[in-house]
Amino acid sequence: MDFLSLSARTGRFTYGSPRALTVSPDGSLVLFLRSTGPEDPIERLWAMDVATGTERLLADPAAIGADGRGDLPPEERALRERLRLWAPGIGSYSTDADCSVAVFTLGGRLFTTDVATAQTEELPVAGPAFDPRVSAGRIAYVAAGRLHVLDGRHSRVLASEPHVTWGVAEFAAAEELGRHRGHWWSPDGSALLATRVDERHIPGRHLADPAHPERSTPTAPYPQAGGPNASVELHLLGLDGFRTQILWNATRFPYLSDVDWSEPGRPMITVLDRLQQNGLLLTVDPVTGATSPLLELSDPRWIENVPGTPAILPDGRVLTTVESGGTRALALDGTVITPPSLYVRKVAGWHGDDLLIEAGESEPAEQHVYRLRTDRTLVRITHGQAVHSVLCGGPTILVTGGSLETMRNSRIVYGESATTEVRDLSAAPPYRPRPILERVTRHGLPASVLYPSEHVAGEKLPVLVDVYGGPGYQAIGLEPGRWIRKQWWADQGFAVVTIDNRGTPNVSADFDRAMFRRFSQVVLDDQVDGLLELAVKHPDLDISRVGVRGWSFGGYFAALAVLRRPDIYHAACAGAPPTDFRWYDTAYTERYLGLPSENPDGYEADSLISDAPGLRRPLLLIHGLADDNVYPLHTLRLSDALTRAGRPHSTLLLPGVSHMTPDGVAENLMAVELDFLRRNLECERS
Repeated sequence: MDFLSLSARTGRFTYGSPRALTVSPDGSLVLFLRSTGPEDPIERLWAMDVATGTERLLADPAAIGADGRGDLPPEERALRERLRLWAPGIGSYSTDADCSVAVFTLGGRLFTTDVATAQTEELPVAGPAFDPRVSAGRIAYVAAGRLHVLDGRHSRVLASEPHVTWGVAEFAAAEELGRHRGHWWSPDGSALLATRVDERHIPGRHLADPAHPERSTPTAPYPQAGGPNASVELHLLGLDGFRTQILWNATRFPYLSDVDWSEPGRPMITVLDRLQQNGLLLTVDPVTGATSPLLELSDPRWIENVPGTPAILPDGRVLTTVESGGTRALALDGTVITPPSLYVRKVAGWHGDDLLIEAGESEPAEQHVYRLRTDRTLVRITHGQAVHSVLCGGPTILVTGGSLETMRNSRIVYGESATTEVRDLSAAPPYRPRPILERVTRHGLPASVLYPSEHVAGEKLPVLVDVYGGPGYQAIGLEPGRWIRKQWWADQGFAVVTIDNRGTPNVSADFDRAMFRRFSQVVLDDQVDGLLELAVKHPDLDISRVGVRGWSFGGYFAALAVLRRPDIYHAACAGAPPTDFRWYDTAYTERYLGLPSENPDGYEADSLISDAPGLRRPLLLIHGLADDNVYPLHTLRLSDALTRAGRPHSTLLLPGVSHMTPDGVAENLMAVELDFLRRNLECERS
């Protein structure tokens, strides 16, 4: 179990790895968060001079007496859950327009750092502070649901209302829509756009801790599928006291999915209808609050969120993504401007007159960076079998790339006169996995087989299907972090199989959308067909001994697999499974399944509860009792149904553990799962 201990101590090989990188607008600096080494979890703020490669420590939590390990404001704790951040220290930071000042919070205390001098100062706040944003020397922050502005050392309330939250993203936006902010400065720092969120009409959910019955039970509003959402308004708040509400048809378009105030005098917002099939890109009049449509968005299934789009170019033309010939293309005023071979995943920004794009071509496991020139010539600027992404500022671009050859993510900075690298201080993984990548079935499913390091051809191996399978996550990608734990599983004596079924992203438009209005059938059919075809190609796979494990949607599939296809899957470890999507949140569930009242058959077909009497394979259910994403009720209600049907199973409940399973919990669970799978797959062998 040495690997598991090492993984826990090194934060799954992430401590010491740079993240949250920012390139200054003039391209001279790169700011980032990083701890000091592979077993140091506490993240600090750093700056690197692009011309020289010199790094400077800007802010050290230990030096300012706040490491972020203590109690966090509720908003900060919730945001870290939504962003899946679990390392202590500086979780996030923001800067002013020219990156001369950075602001951040630690344990509700507010700090500002002068980037040139690395002088850090604590500022007085009106309560535990959250999400500070700085502009023109002023800092906006949230404390206890109130929006404050700090000017010098004087703090005043800009928006406050009993039982209403100002300046914070509601659950649906932060968890499912990709909007984690709730307030935005005007470019000149004279006004703010801020959300007003009213959740009083949403039923609350309680997260009790049975291990500590003396503690009070946290309660949070949870927008359950088919039920009410938060009421979200957007207001313009001037520092001179001017205030107006931004007006759009919120009844038809209740989701505020994006806000952009990067251009003076021209704020823009994107709003979506409840099923996310229709939306509007709107300009805002900052005087009257009136909005005008720039672009109508629509999709008969759902509008895909492609970062960087839609966007308005300086000359007024509109940049969007469209489905074209089975791929996702870029379009300018409706005219496709990228070749049919390119599947666009992100518009990263401008480098001079060139547009930087992250995209894939024929191999979904790879991602590359491209420059789209004004004459529509496309130039690929990254190479090799890897996953690349890009940031830019002025003349500088920063390319991140990770491959299985190096088992490292490199961050190469290309400046005007120098090329350097942001140092990665994380621990080197003890494995160099060699997954065999395949495309299987008539649908061309991306798949992989990973053998033990010392495997001898001809030796039959039990199979472990390590799966996610749900919308929005691609398991077959060439980033090193996706494979380290899979190789550990393989070295325990399994052939580890991973398949991206239809409904997972980055293959084709129709592939991505195949789960529309039904989860279970597509994922189960594809996983079964893919496994059987892999077994033909790889005769060392012993499909009389097949285990399956997964977390979240992967946990749902693991339970689904043994309940509905016990002829194929012989034992399952299901972690944090959403066992009935009628109990899951609105924005995610309704995007794919629609409203429960309009698709009752789909919801019923995807529920696992009615399958409980048919269980005849070993099933281990695992759930953290502090999980506010997939609430423990999902596992508890399935376990109750199994018990009432007299079906033996195992349930492992984890007091105080959230959906993220941090601080070594994931590694300890791997040991528990290994014992369960070994015992039960050996039983199948006889």
